[in-house]
Amino acid sequence: MKTATRLNFIRTGGALVVSFSVPGGALAQTAPANAAVDAWLRLATDGKVTVKFGKVEIGTGIATAIAQIVADELDVPFAALTVTDADTADTPDQGVTAGSASLSVGAIPIRKAAAEARAAILALAATRFGVPSDRLETRDGIVSVRGAGTQRISYGALVGGHALERNIGPQSAAVKSPDAYRVVGTSVPRSDLPAKITGTFRYLSDVRVPGMVHGRVVRPPAIGARLVAVDERSIAGIPGIVGVVHRGAFLGVVALTEWSAIRAAERLAATWSGGGLAPVADLADAVRATPAANVRALVDRGNLDALADGALAATYVWPYQSHGSIGPSCGIADVRSTGATIWSSTQGVYPLRGALAELLGLPEPSVRVRYVEGSGCYGHNGSDDAAADAAVLSQAIGRPVRVQFMRHDEHGWDPKGPAMVVAMSAALDAAREGVGAWRSDVYSPSHSTRPSGKAGNTLAGRLVGSAPAPLQFVGGDRNARVDYAVANYRVTMHNLQGGLVTSSAMRGLGGTQNTFANESFMDELAHAANADPLAFRRRHLNDPRALAVLDAAAQLAGWEPRPAAARVGSGQARGRGLAFVHYENTEAYVATIADVSVDVGTGAVRVLRLSVAHDCGCIVNPDGLRNQIEGNAIQALSRALKEQVTFDARGVTSIDWLRYPIVRFSELPVVAIALLDRRHDPVLGAGEATTTTIAPAIANAIFDATGARVRVVPLTPARVLAAMA
Repeated sequence: MKTATRLNFIRTGGALVVSFSVPGGALAQTAPANAAVDAWLRLATDGKVTVKFGKVEIGTGIATAIAQIVADELDVPFAALTVTDADTADTPDQGVTAGSASLSVGAIPIRKAAAEARAAILALAATRFGVPSDRLETRDGIVSVRGAGTQRISYGALVGGHALERNIGPQSAAVKSPDAYRVVGTSVPRSDLPAKITGTFRYLSDVRVPGMVHGRVVRPPAIGARLVAVDERSIAGIPGIVGVVHRGAFLGVVALTEWSAIRAAERLAATWSGGGLAPVADLADAVRATPAANVRALVDRGNLDALADGALAATYVWPYQSHGSIGPSCGIADVRSTGATIWSSTQGVYPLRGALAELLGLPEPSVRVRYVEGSGCYGHNGSDDAAADAAVLSQAIGRPVRVQFMRHDEHGWDPKGPAMVVAMSAALDAAREGVGAWRSDVYSPSHSTRPSGKAGNTLAGRLVGSAPAPLQFVGGDRNARVDYAVANYRVTMHNLQGGLVTSSAMRGLGGTQNTFANESFMDELAHAANADPLAFRRRHLNDPRALAVLDAAAQLAGWEPRPAAARVGSGQARGRGLAFVHYENTEAYVATIADVSVDVGTGAVRVLRLSVAHDCGCIVNPDGLRNQIEGNAIQALSRALKEQVTFDARGVTSIDWLRYPIVRFSELPVVAIALLDRRHDPVLGAGEATTTTIAPAIANAIFDATGARVRVVPLTPARVLAAMA
């Protein structure tokens, strides 16, 4: 560990601050190695504890879970805890809130800080009472001498007026054993929900800044179009116009009221040239024809000679999808010559800060990004772009500007969930009881074009002419490898240079697309082997936790061995399908069974029930975890059955809910959940895992009901009918 300067528990307004220097790798942080990470906890004289967490609350209940962890480790009441929103001026750099890593990774330094703070409090109390530390006990923010009822003091009274020096290092206080947890593992009600339920929660769209005006961006009529001329006289009759801003292909209007900004954006006359998309007759062909930045083998073992003759082959296609945030993104910026403050619902305040500093030509330390929760996101939606739009407009007019995306901004211009193609071939072993050889070719662009400190990774940055960051391949290989035992196995990753439109992280990243392909194909292999899909999977697994979630899902759903030949139903045909994932091959284990009804006449699919078994190690908040699983299931159901981005020669055409439909409340199934709590195991990432199993479970259930294999998402009635034919 890097030698730290003397980092203190310092007295600031009667508060104890825990500070320490942490190498990035040691705690699996995304901050640079050896970065100083200080002030994780602040304990005031009234006993209130503020937790400074570098991740953000995006509606997942993570702030509640973090408070539970600190409550146990520090021995303070849960009600005494407040978890702050991420802020580059006040909280540590923990990178982007993504990858289901907020608890499995992000909570580690918080727990260590709380343990060290408790050790410091014990040391102070030992001096005060003149007893060894091992005679002291802590509970609910009180230190007391064991067996001496009158010798007790609150944390606040003990700490106030003192300055302590503590460092985190190899000899630092040990965190508690899971056996000592009192709050972790219980369903503490989420602290953010009461205000959300009563309509008093302050979302980013509710934020108002003194002197703030309203902006709208005029989007190019075609992707890649150049701005030739602007006629500002075209909006002369609209009251309250503050200014028209154009830099490169960036064109925006600013007005005193939001309605005037909307009208001005609609009426502003501009001349554009060029741009557009190449025609796409077949998405799968277009994806596979995209040049590859590189081709690499993720797995290559044994030999694939068995694939020469009689191999089973299938190709699976996943479309571009929008994040579909119900409320469009918003951003607020106040940019001055000396610095800037930006309010954003970004998933990464520090990476966005770097991008905005470059965009504005300001020193990075002079730019402050403050997180305020937005309407919800499922990855890299339009939040960063709305902030960048506001920043460009604010800098141009010298006043705080609020940019509220319209629906066509969000659906038309958000970074899309990438389209992918997975081509597979396999052969059974000589006994036709297992998989003898399996080959998989995955075609995918990068699943992350987040700001990452580069202006060109924002929509505004690209429009003004900033270059994006060099291509870094992220996410397409997630769950490309299966956990099944296959002796002869090759997975080849084709890292594509780009795609039709800008794409980026969407819930599950490539894990969703790859698991759809893997688990659909595993079902096809089970059918070829004349085997029950559950039994076939079990014979290819030796991980006890994988077997346990499969068995738990089967018990929850009342699984009965499926016939080797699919039933070809009539009328309303019923079927059930299974899917399994070990998310990222390292995180949560999930098995899902879908029960569906298929109208054989129309091809319409109704999902009746989803039975989900879930193992994410130690569960911090069971009810919060159930919330996440249910949300995963519902959104993934919508993606599986309905969602796909459509295009014409100019760009995206699915710019509203009519052309980009999502699942309705009336279409929701029963979601049954079995949680496998492993209290003594590490917390595993749980926020995205269930997402990956829903589409393949439904597709396999459609086959079970009708004998039709649908290998292209979404699983629309037309595709089901075509497969049945």
